[in-house]
Order: sequence, then structure tokens, then C-alpha cells
Amino acid sequence: MATSNDIKNGSVLNLDGQLWSVVEFQHVKPGKGGAFVRTKLKNVLSGKVVDKTFNAGIKVEFETVDRRDMQYLYFDGTSYIFMDPDSFDQVPVSPEVMGSATDYLLENEVAVIGSHNANPIFIELPASVVLTVTHTEPGLQGDRSSGGTKPATVETGLDIQVPLFLEEGTKVKVDTRSGEYLSRVKD
Repeated sequence: MATSNDIKNGSVLNLDGQLWSVVEFQHVKPGKGGAFVRTKLKNVLSGKVVDKTFNAGIKVEFETVDRRDMQYLYFDGTSYIFMDPDSFDQVPVSPEVMGSATDYLLENEVAVIGSHNANPIFIELPASVVLTVTHTEPGLQGDRSSGGTKPATVETGLDIQVPLFLEEGTKVKVDTRSGEYLSRVKD
């Protein structure tokens, strides 16, 4: 078993039966007293972030999480089906694990699936994705009461705010962390 001195960013720890990913860590050696490790941990399943301090040298249980690039194929009514592009194995991912990723994922897109004991536990999307605007009202020139934006629906069903000049059929880059419009994409 490893110790708290081995903690690094991206490590996954098993604390009280729950998996926690290390977001940040800092080894601290104060002038007085013993050294310790200050960490910011994110619960792999719920996404909750907590601060936790470990004394230096105490035993912690590390877990192995397999991260693979997987291609999204389709939704079968109960699970989202992903395929490993190397082995062609298909992996079902539950809607609970997918969370808001469904707002940004199109068929044949690639995402990173994290698995523990062959069970998918989280999904990591690219920082931004390109989506097509399927519905938006025409923007009125001179209408600046809304800050120069209007609502639009993209092909996944997500509603975002876009500039007034955008029309239906326009491809836009959307930030997957905040759901914000980033830019228009030229064909």
C-alpha cells in the first residue's frame, strides 16, 4: 500500500469505500511540527469537491482507473453505447455516469471513459465541441436590450445564447464545461 507522499494530480484514492480523484496537491513542511499533504479531491461519481489534509507518510489506498478514448455510437433506450476503437468492444454507459455530457456528444464523437473494475465511472469530454444550430429566431438589427445575444437550440437539444447574427444551420463551437458559445465555425 502506498503512502500520502505518493499522491499526485490525477491519482484516484479509495477513501471510506468511495473513489476520489486528486485535483490539486501540495506537500507542506512547516518549520514546526510534521510534514503533511494538502489536497483538493473530487468525488468520481458525484463530482463533489472537498479539501482534505493527510499527515506525511500515512498509508492511503490508491485505485487503478483505466482511461480510454472511446467512440460514442448510439443510445439504446437505457444506456449510451461506446466502442473501443482498438478492440471494437462495445461498452454500455448509464445515463447517471453520462450526466450533462449528453448535451454535447454526437454520434461518432470521441470521449475519454474512465473505468474501475470494468465499470464505467466517469466521462471526460474535450474542452469544446462543434454543434449545428437547429433553431433560432432571426436577430433584429439594433436590438441590444439582451446584450447582443439570442437563444438558440443546437442539434443535441441544448439551449445556448448566441450572437444576433447567427442563423439556423450555422456551426458553432461550444464550451463543454460551461455550455457557453465560443465562436462560429467556418465550413
